[in-house]
Amino acid sequence: MPGNSQRKGAVRRKGKGRTAGSGGRVRRGLEGKGPTPKAEDRVYHKAHKAKQAKARSQAARPERPSVTRRRGGGAEWVAGRNPVLEALQAEVPVKNAYVADGADRDDRLRDILRIAADRRLALLQVTRAELDRMTGGAVHQGVALQLPEYHYAHPDDLLAAALDAGDQAVVVALDGISDPRNLGAIVRSAAAFGAQGVLIPERRAAGMTAAAWKSSAGAAARLPIARATNLNRTLRAYAEAGMTLIGLDAGGDSEIAEVTEPPAPTVLVVGAEGAGLSRLVREACDVIASIPIAGEVESLNAGVATGIALYELARGSRSD
Repeated sequence: MPGNSQRKGAVRRKGKGRTAGSGGRVRRGLEGKGPTPKAEDRVYHKAHKAKQAKARSQAARPERPSVTRRRGGGAEWVAGRNPVLEALQAEVPVKNAYVADGADRDDRLRDILRIAADRRLALLQVTRAELDRMTGGAVHQGVALQLPEYHYAHPDDLLAAALDAGDQAVVVALDGISDPRNLGAIVRSAAAFGAQGVLIPERRAAGMTAAAWKSSAGAAARLPIARATNLNRTLRAYAEAGMTLIGLDAGGDSEIAEVTEPPAPTVLVVGAEGAGLSRLVREACDVIASIPIAGEVESLNAGVATGIALYELARGSRSD
């Protein structure tokens, strides 16, 4: 009934003392707190920890001395001021040279312009966006070089040159050398000791990139380099033509200085550092030779080992 104060819940019972207010806490809690932070910015989130780990790994990784990019297996691009300057100083062949409009002048760019002028190499001006597109987004710093595609010799050309040169001829064959700087160093040593050429596999091996050109110190322009579709089959064809195959491997039967094969054109077959010669290539060799080294050193760099072996072969042929 109206006015019936005896009904349960009809009258609010007063507690003991005054009721405390929230002090605005509830009202502030209903107010917006702004956009939700990204997962990688929340210190307790796994994305934040992953971001920190990535930053630490990038900080620990050494900066690469050069930047090269290959587009579709054809001509190679060298991008960035230091890599371009090093390539020009090493007289790496250049097809086209580009500089971006408005590129900041510094000592490196001035040296690039000077060397290009000395070599009568035209620097084509393009927009920065166009240079981004041509180099595939590389960090070019406003300058880039396009190298011509390297033209490899045919393996038969090396065989013919070796047979024409006589018993002291040497061809260097590389089995699984993947570092282009090693390839360039080997090409340089092969040219220094009068080899007739260098044979490399077509797949899973270093090719004549800008890094290989620089390491060869110009020898790649003078010494033919051939690529074999099947290295093992090509080596066996060389053997059938009368060449002696000497494999260079840490587990050799004798030392390279003691190899005393009958006078014949030679193929020095060099395997990758650590892995050595592959099984089929090793089986194709007539002799497996090694270089004696101290026990504290596990193996030699492939470029260094090739230079030593070529020296020993050249010294042996002179003493005959």
